[in-house]
Amino acid sequence: MAQIKLAPSSMAKQSSGRFLLLGMVFSLLLSGCSDRKPPPGEAQNIRPARMMTVSRASDEVVHEFSARIEALQTVDLSFEVGGPLSEVPVREGESIIKGTLVAALDSTDFQLAVREAEVQLRLAAQDLNRKRKVLMENGIAKSQVEDARSNYELQKVRLSKANERLADTRIQAPFDAYVSRRYFDEYVNIRSGDPIVRLLDLTRIQAVINIPEHLLATVSEEQVKASWIEFPFDKNQRFDITYHENRGEAAAVAQTYEVAFTMENPSQWNILPGMTATVKINLKESAEGHILIPASALIPASNGSLSVWIYDPKTQAVSLRAIETASPIQAGVPVLSGLKNGEQIVVTGASQLQAGMQVRPL
Repeated sequence: MAQIKLAPSSMAKQSSGRFLLLGMVFSLLLSGCSDRKPPPGEAQNIRPARMMTVSRASDEVVHEFSARIEALQTVDLSFEVGGPLSEVPVREGESIIKGTLVAALDSTDFQLAVREAEVQLRLAAQDLNRKRKVLMENGIAKSQVEDARSNYELQKVRLSKANERLADTRIQAPFDAYVSRRYFDEYVNIRSGDPIVRLLDLTRIQAVINIPEHLLATVSEEQVKASWIEFPFDKNQRFDITYHENRGEAAAVAQTYEVAFTMENPSQWNILPGMTATVKINLKESAEGHILIPASALIPASNGSLSVWIYDPKTQAVSLRAIETASPIQAGVPVLSGLKNGEQIVVTGASQLQAGMQVRPL
């Protein structure tokens, strides 16, 4: 068979066509990629951060505390003698006046004891008088008269004790009171010391709050400008309260101290122990005139100094600045020097920043 041979010129034409086709494909790909613009590098480095504008603190801060209402005085009344309980005329939830009969025992045995003591005293008096007359006639020794006198004094003491035990069979209200609880009803045999009725003195009431240890340790009486209480059922009305006392030991878990304030019991409401309220105390803070910042904004150094990140709105960059602080208070950390009014600082995420880094305020 005859073989067909291509001429060199034909092969060159085919090769040049292939290069031309590949060149057109690459040019199209390059033109498509050239339309995409990469994001600017600066925008990728901007971090979001929470800022605050610092300003001088007010010299007054109002602190709010949840309060528990308690009676100014609580008494569990009991008998000093035992016996059958014959009367409990008071009822729970009742208000009584001072001197009202609260409870009484069956007094039969005690009345008999008084009569017996009276008879013994009368006999001792007769014996003493008789022996005195005989002594005047020198009929008996003087020592027998002294014995008769001692027996007479002893019977007087026994009569006094019998009358006292008889009086102890009745309990009366020691003050104007609110009957909180009755422990027993009639006809129960009571032992000495068993509580019979619980009485509350509600002429004045206590509002008990829990105060943090640092506040109790640093606040003086001169710093308290005003204190009042508000009840949840009438928040538009407030009542002045007066400091009464505070517990000397902190709670084991919360490390807070109980502080009690007193107030007159509002006549228009039935305020009882166990109810809740809100106590507000207006304090003149020790950080008067200082800038207060949150503790989260502080950057500690190895030498013990503190710094904050200052934000520049023009460059959107942050710079580290050393500050001088005072002891923290409940409202924040007082800054003595290093900051000016109107400056912006980073308060969240400060530990993740570096000098010159750009941030975006949240």
